[in-house]
Amino acid sequence: MISVKDGEGTPYEAIKHSGVYGIKKITEDQSKWITACYSYFQPNGGAEMSSSDKERVYYIVSGSVTVNGKGEKHILNPGDVIYIAPGEERDMVINGGRPAEVLVFIVSS
Repeated sequence: MISVKDGEGTPYEAIKHSGVYGIKKITEDQSKWITACYSYFQPNGGAEMSSSDKERVYYIVSGSVTVNGKGEKHILNPGDVIYIAPGEERDMVINGGRPAEVLVFIVSS
């Protein structure tokens, strides 16, 4: 088992993201299938349109986030979850001029 306490983890910078501070809670060195990250987004922060070769799940802890895909828009609030398939393009916008916190699970193949 792996236990990571609040405030612990490895800081990281997310590529193509702005106004975000991230902490990897479970890393690739600890698990061969999943990475767990906690992202702290500043008001009006977000992520550019891009895709990944890995599955992702976002769980919204606080704030409001809009995730846009090709021809779709998902407005997410605390407690909401979104699954993003490998290769699926998406961007992210933080709503309402308030910060947001997102728990991100990245699954390796």
